[in-house]
Amino acid sequence: MKKERIMEREEKQHRCPGESYTISDSVCRGRQRVNYPKCNVCLDKVEPKSFNHSQPESKLSMGIFKSYDIRGKYPAEIDELTARKIGSSIAQFFKEENSNVKNIVVGRDMRPSSKSLANALIEGLCTAGLNVVNIGVVATEMTYFAVGHYKYDGSVMVTASHNPAGYNGFKICREQAIPLSFETGIGRIAKLTKQYHPPRGEQLGKVIQSDIFSDYKKHVLKFASNLRHLRVVIDAGNGMAGKVVPVVCEGLPIEIIPLYFELDGNFPNHEANPLKAENIVDLQNKVRETRAHLGVAFDGDADRCVFVDEAGRAIGCDIVTALIARQILEREKGTTILYDLRSSWIVPEEIKAAGGVPYRERVGHAYMKATLREKKAAFGGELSGHYYFRDNYCSDSGMIAFLMVLDILSTKRVPFSNLVSPLKRYYSTGEINFEVEDKDAKIEEIARKFSNGKVDHLDGITVEYNDWWFNVRKSNTEPLLRLNLEGKTREVMEKGKKLLIDIIQGKSS
Repeated sequence: MKKERIMEREEKQHRCPGESYTISDSVCRGRQRVNYPKCNVCLDKVEPKSFNHSQPESKLSMGIFKSYDIRGKYPAEIDELTARKIGSSIAQFFKEENSNVKNIVVGRDMRPSSKSLANALIEGLCTAGLNVVNIGVVATEMTYFAVGHYKYDGSVMVTASHNPAGYNGFKICREQAIPLSFETGIGRIAKLTKQYHPPRGEQLGKVIQSDIFSDYKKHVLKFASNLRHLRVVIDAGNGMAGKVVPVVCEGLPIEIIPLYFELDGNFPNHEANPLKAENIVDLQNKVRETRAHLGVAFDGDADRCVFVDEAGRAIGCDIVTALIARQILEREKGTTILYDLRSSWIVPEEIKAAGGVPYRERVGHAYMKATLREKKAAFGGELSGHYYFRDNYCSDSGMIAFLMVLDILSTKRVPFSNLVSPLKRYYSTGEINFEVEDKDAKIEEIARKFSNGKVDHLDGITVEYNDWWFNVRKSNTEPLLRLNLEGKTREVMEKGKKLLIDIIQGKSS
């Protein structure tokens, strides 16, 4: 038995990228010694010093395939071998959808694992016969821009967005920057990855290096035409805004006071998630200290942003949605504006008052973008800080939202708080998260207890009364129930908040 195991290890077979036949360990080492061209894009090569046949092949965790993206812990759930398989599966999916697909954009963020995962992903795409346009270290929204502007066939961004340093993953879109959700492609990619077989007899794709920053800057600056001098504190959170903001803002009449612009995927200062109050404390303090006109914090991959006013007070993203909507409706009366169902009553009220058509949508970028196209809406906003623009290939852009807020302040020439205070007519809990074992059963319980209200199930459950409303929904990315509630008075809000919390936590009979 021992001799047989030794022979089996000696006869382990490998396959060079794009080749249909297998080779032995000794041939693999020999090819590396003579710099065989395909060795440069191969993750299966035998390293003389570290080669160890006893190392187990990584196991695929199906839990990484989420509603809107692929995401998990590195390397426990996503490693280079998994990334290569996913790249091959993405290529196969695109080919199933369109036999003429050729060029896929790949970008990556600044996380320590992103470079090796991107290289592995690229290998998987290329061995399956697709060309890769490698745009390097960029913000996620730049992959959408590249697909839309240059008319490529799709894109993959290597990022875990706002998640902690130990995570990584992939955001995928197809032609015209149309995002993939689990229903429209990620589920199929998951199945292909689970059933993975190395490509056979395919022509190897090529890698094209591309710098898109100049064209991207010209594009986003089209959304801000009246900028004047403003002092702005920007917290990049050691994420991609630290690279993108200096490029975009160079030459503008904007005085930038930077916080944490150094790219560092270990996030040494705070999580790159500006929706958490503790992560914008430094921003708020710096705005007050420097007497800036406003502050803005971006998330890790810089596709979301959160604002504070000149006094350092946080501004709800739904309030920002209302402000941008009014600006757009000054030019396009009658157009449709989207908002997600967690947003304040103030959003549809302001859209109607400005001559627009409000349209309420469920949470999630795949749904918002699809509806933006379907309704030919000019703009949409989510409570999470995602802002969507028809003229940005129906995609979200933290940078465009940032520039439009600067444009609004430049045009109105009043303090940010003056624009915001009239819109704070209601009282909101903000989003409260709960760990609940049986989320569906809890939502059913809530539906029974509030059946006397105006109930809908567009996303979780929303119940509306004359003086308050709430939404309870399952998180698409975490094992949580999320509560948002708003009242016409603080007393009504607090009463409703206690009632819902008691029910969700099982304290109510």
